[in-house]
Amino acid sequence: MFSALRSSRLSLGCFRRSWSTFKGYQQANVVVLPNHLADDFEGFCHSNPAPLPLLYRSQPGETSCDPLAKNADIRTDISEYCVYEDGRLGKAVSSLQSYSSQHRTGSEQHGPLADMVTFYLGCSFGFEGKLQEAGIPVRNVEQGRNVSMYRTAVGCVPRGVFCCPLVVTMRPVPVGLLGPAVEATHLNPLAHGAPVHVGDPALLGIKDLSKPDYGDSVELQPGDVPVFWACGVTAIEAILSSKPSLAFSHSPGCMFLTDIPDSPPPSSSMSPDPELTPLCFQVTQNPLLYSLVSRAAVGKIRQLERIIGDDPGQRGIRALFVQDELLHACLALSHSSSVAITTGFPTHYMHSPPDETDGPPGAIAIATMLLSLGKQVTLLTDSRAVDMNRALVDEAVRKGVLKAAIPLVTFEDRGPDSALHFLCHHGDPSKPRFDHLVAIERSGRAQDGNYYNMRGVNIKHLVDPIDDLFVAAQTIPGITTTGIGDGGNELGMGKVKEKVKSLMPKGDLIACDVAADAAVTAGVSNWGGYALACGLYLLHTCLSHQRYLRKGLGPEPLVSNQQLQDWRSNLPSVQKEELFLATLLRFGIRSGKTGNLAMEVDGLTFHPTHSDMISRLLEVTLGSTEQNPPDC
Repeated sequence: MFSALRSSRLSLGCFRRSWSTFKGYQQANVVVLPNHLADDFEGFCHSNPAPLPLLYRSQPGETSCDPLAKNADIRTDISEYCVYEDGRLGKAVSSLQSYSSQHRTGSEQHGPLADMVTFYLGCSFGFEGKLQEAGIPVRNVEQGRNVSMYRTAVGCVPRGVFCCPLVVTMRPVPVGLLGPAVEATHLNPLAHGAPVHVGDPALLGIKDLSKPDYGDSVELQPGDVPVFWACGVTAIEAILSSKPSLAFSHSPGCMFLTDIPDSPPPSSSMSPDPELTPLCFQVTQNPLLYSLVSRAAVGKIRQLERIIGDDPGQRGIRALFVQDELLHACLALSHSSSVAITTGFPTHYMHSPPDETDGPPGAIAIATMLLSLGKQVTLLTDSRAVDMNRALVDEAVRKGVLKAAIPLVTFEDRGPDSALHFLCHHGDPSKPRFDHLVAIERSGRAQDGNYYNMRGVNIKHLVDPIDDLFVAAQTIPGITTTGIGDGGNELGMGKVKEKVKSLMPKGDLIACDVAADAAVTAGVSNWGGYALACGLYLLHTCLSHQRYLRKGLGPEPLVSNQQLQDWRSNLPSVQKEELFLATLLRFGIRSGKTGNLAMEVDGLTFHPTHSDMISRLLEVTLGSTEQNPPDC
């Protein structure tokens, strides 16, 4: 087999570009540590599987590694080794024989290697051949350079004395080939698997791509996107931080060559399920960020999006549908940490309160799922409705509809920089208070500056200028926005305003002029809120997405049973939504379309219309039984 070539490896020199000579076979990073640190380091590998995929752990003093390569000798089979003393790089050597009195497999050793353990870790050079086979240019090879490696601001999960930052490799990939690049590398988990970040290097704490910490600088070509994979050089950072009295590693780029194919054969039990293959989607442009999510989870979120497009009220909402707006909203929220949610459509201007039953239930459903996922949530409301909404939040918490109380804030236009100062600490665009704004069934400003209900009545006197925040967010890096609506006059629907003007009744007058990054349309806006909560659950139970969020760090399983149960309990349910709708009625809040003070939303009774919708969404999200989490 391939081991027949092993006798020639010493004459080949440094394997910095050895994938092109031996493509088709896995290469390995190597770390040699004192025996008393071995158990901790193995645990460190298992806790950080993306940068440190453990291929083999030797016995103390073992210089061969038959499971990986026949007739190998770790003392001589790497062209250049690094020697560390007390956590400092001392020198580079071409052999470790001087640290052992035995040249081969003798049973006695008297040098320090006799009480040291060798760890063989997967290497990304193992997938560069697969990238080329998929038609993806490998820029570092094209430019005759070693791959770029960077120390990030992301900390690995510590274990014992081992605590260090994640190191990543960067390979520029043409934007149109991001999907194939993700799929090709996902299929090779022993070589770090799929990327852990796609987009702006600053999001990893990398300040300058032209100054890698290891390897060579690789130039991006026009249309390239920087793509980052976890890197086994993380193990060198672990040596530097733990300061063992003596340790060895490969020199970055000089790899150990195994006999293992660089991807499993099609019949192998290791071959991944195609439904779990991650797909790549752009989340934001400024900063540039892409995200990964499995094909299975994408399919379910698209199913949710189709379901909420049902139009029993015959409002013509399907005409405004744009595929994957729900997916993009879910992904942006998944990557967020602090979210402001606004709702409130005072369509019943002749009543007190003038608000309708569509909007608040969906807003609370989104809020409680975000809280369950550990995000900060703020409710943004009109000044006229502060007391009512505070009481509604308290009641929702008391009845178990909302996980915990959330702060309420209002916005007033006090000058040209009001929105900037509201959204950012001290008005500094580099320090946003929120990274996502959600508007659900929120009155949206029309082209003439007024706010209209579906009958064309101007209700501007009842609406605070929260639209200004969505407009300002378009110019602040790191803040994304979502609008959810069912008629085209809601905040955020400016993204589809041309469709609203041409296809919806009174569209020329009522169409919202303010766009959101994602415009989710639904037969009833509350349904969009329920679907968004379900979509977030699907993303956070998707192994591909969870791995990407955590940069490949953290032991498996990534989600504990207790955490999973908490997420499930914070999904919308028929019982909770019925309770909250009854609460709205007690506060005098009416159905939007009819003005009835009854258990209905937009003229549609809770049973069976809304209860059936919730059940259908949960069936997609949880499967036929709530005991089985989504297999994604």
